Amino acid sequence: MANVLVTGANQGIGYHLVRQLLADGNRVAALDVETDVLENLARQYPGGLYVYCCDVQEEAAVQQAVKAAAGVLKTIEIAVHNACRCAFLPFETADDAFYRQVLEVNLFGAIHLARAVLPHMLEQGGGRVIFTSSGVGVTGFAGISPYAASKGAMESLARCLDLEYRDRGITFHLFHPPLTRTRSSAPLPVPQEFMALPEQVGAGLAKHIHAKGFVICHSRMQRLQMGLCYLWPTAMGRLMCKMTARAQNPPQT
Repeated sequence: MANVLVTGANQGIGYHLVRQLLADGNRVAALDVETDVLENLARQYPGGLYVYCCDVQEEAAVQQAVKAAAGVLKTIEIAVHNACRCAFLPFETADDAFYRQVLEVNLFGAIHLARAVLPHMLEQGGGRVIFTSSGVGVTGFAGISPYAASKGAMESLARCLDLEYRDRGITFHLFHPPLTRTRSSAPLPVPQEFMALPEQVGAGLAKHIHAKGFVICHSRMQRLQMGLCYLWPTAMGRLMCKMTARAQNPPQT
């Protein structure tokens, strides 16, 4: 059992991650800008789930929420940055402001969480920090460069911080879920049958949250797919784009 802090927990993968963690006996501090669904869940787990309204774009708000959570939980063994802005636009229509909006949540949210939890983990002698990444941060994908670039930067950030803090007892990892059927992914031009169910992905990630590897997946099949993506990122990116285009425009018979 562990004390776990999760951002972006009110819906989708984050919500189902939290729900499974609670079902497995962990205590959870959940952060999000919307908390209505989490508050309903908290009533089912008195003393198990603590909910904080927090925008990860605001470093002071993250610091305050983490401090409050640490005061209640006493320790934070695992911190997960799952908050995400899934904003998709082709490059020619995405201006600088759009890129910054995505980076503020996805990348700087990760930075803000790491800065907030590291002092607590150093004081307690260890811990692990997990960022929720995406395969497109490795392979790329047409029409979503703001999102993919933020996830690619997050990958490098996690690797750097793992090298900096591993000798001090703190490890950094990446969650790598598949493309999942969530509200935030709805604008993607990808057929629904290509997407996994959030309850399966969230529960699977919760079951593997203590995995030792740098990349953590919810299933063996997803681990295999990510292995291929890391080995042949450009080829896999082109393949996924072709498969998506074919599914959107099937040949006429």
